Amino acid sequence: MSTAVSPTDSSARLRCTDRATLPSRFATVRAQTEQFCEPLHTEDFVVQTEEHVSPTKWHLAHTTWFFETFVLEPHLDGFEPLNEQYAYLFNSYYIQAGERHCRDRRGYISRPTVSEVFEYRAFVDEQVHTLLDQADAATMDTIAPLIELGIHHEQQHQELMVTDMKHVLSVNPLRPSYRDDLPEARPDKPMPLRWVGFDEGLYEIGYDGDGFHYDNETPRHRTYVQSFQLSNRLVTNREYMAFMDDDGYERPELWLSAGWSTVQEREWTEPYYWERHDDQWYVYTLGGLREVNPDEPVCHLSYFEANAFARWADARLPTEAEWEVAAEGLPVQGNFVEDDAYHPQALSADAPGHTPTHGNGPLHQMYGDVWEWTQSHYSPYPGYKPLPGAIGEYNGKFMCGQFVLRGGSCATSQTHIRPTYRNFFHPDEAWQFMGLRLARTPQ
Repeated sequence: MSTAVSPTDSSARLRCTDRATLPSRFATVRAQTEQFCEPLHTEDFVVQTEEHVSPTKWHLAHTTWFFETFVLEPHLDGFEPLNEQYAYLFNSYYIQAGERHCRDRRGYISRPTVSEVFEYRAFVDEQVHTLLDQADAATMDTIAPLIELGIHHEQQHQELMVTDMKHVLSVNPLRPSYRDDLPEARPDKPMPLRWVGFDEGLYEIGYDGDGFHYDNETPRHRTYVQSFQLSNRLVTNREYMAFMDDDGYERPELWLSAGWSTVQEREWTEPYYWERHDDQWYVYTLGGLREVNPDEPVCHLSYFEANAFARWADARLPTEAEWEVAAEGLPVQGNFVEDDAYHPQALSADAPGHTPTHGNGPLHQMYGDVWEWTQSHYSPYPGYKPLPGAIGEYNGKFMCGQFVLRGGSCATSQTHIRPTYRNFFHPDEAWQFMGLRLARTPQ
C-alpha cells in the first residue's frame, strides 16, 4: 500500500501551511462537515438522485477513508481499520488505492448505517490525533502535508455535500428546504454593469508561494495576454431572462454545436432549478422554492449556456489567464459558505469594490456567490507534472474534456479559495453554483 499511496517525494511536493495549528485545523474541519449535516434527517443522508450526486452519508465516509488510506495505514504503527470493507465502499476514483464500488450505485449502500458512519469518523479522528501526538520529526515531515491535503479535500466535499443535498431535496415533490432561515438581498438600486480595462502584456499566472495549493495550479509561468475588458460584476437573472425572452434557447446560431445538441436532447428552456408557475419564474434554493430575484447573479448555468449568453450579449467568456490577471491585488472576500446564505446574493449599487493591480476600475464579486466559467479548457500548465502514486490521481488525470471555473461560490469555504485555484467541470454540468462574468476584446 505504501508505494502506491504516497512515497516521501510525493508529500515533499505538497505543502503544510502551519504545523503548529494542524491538529486544531483538522478537528475544526472535521467538525464543520458534521455541522453541515445538522439540519438533515436520517432519510436525507442516503438518497442518490443521479450518478454525479453522492449521498451525504457517502461523503462523510469517503473523506474519512481518505485520512485512513493516505495517512493512517502507511504511517501509524499497528493501525488496524475499523472495517476492512469500508475501503471498497468509500474509495472514489483512486485506482492505485484498490477496488471501488460503482459511482452510480452509492445510493444502494444502506449499510453501514448513518450512525455507524459517524462512529467510523470518530474512530479515524482519534487515530489521526494519536499519530500527530506521537509522530517524530521525520514522520511529521511526511504526514503533515498529507493531512493538510486531506483538510482541503474535505472542504471540497463539504461544498459537494451542500450542492448534492440541494439536488436531493429539489427532486422531492414537496420541495423541502435545507433551512428556513436563509437570507435574501433585494437592493433598491442594483449595481449597473460597467467595463474594466486591462492592458496587454506578458503576465505570470499560477501558484508560487509557501502555502498549500493543488498541483494543477503549478508551475507558475509567463503567458501573453492581449488587452481585454471584464465586466465589473456577475451577470444577473434579469439579464439572463432578457436572453430567454429573446428566444435564446431556440437560436442555434448562439450555441456551440455540442451545446445545441444538448439543448435539443435535454429540452433545456431555462437555467437549472428554475420552474414556471402562473407566468412567474421560481427557483429552488436551499431555503425552498422562491420567486426568481432579478438582481441576483444567475446561477446553475452550464458552460454551454454561459457561452451562448455571452455570444448573445456581444461579448465572450474570459480566459482563465485573464481572470487571474484581473484578480491580482484583490482581497479574497465575498459571499462564501461562512456567510450562511447558501445562495448568490444581489449586489447594491453602493457596494464597495476593489481596483485590481492591472485594471482601470473597481471589480465586484470576483470571489464567492458563483463559480465563474472561463473559456479555457482544463489542461496542464507548461512543465506540469502530477504527483507520484495514488495522490497523483487527484487532479492530473482529469485534464481532458472539461473547462476551468474560477473564484469560488456561496458553498465554498473562504479558507479554501485563492487567486490561482482552478475548478473544472464538463460543459453540460450545472448542478454546482455556476455563473458567469462577461469579457470582451476592445476594438
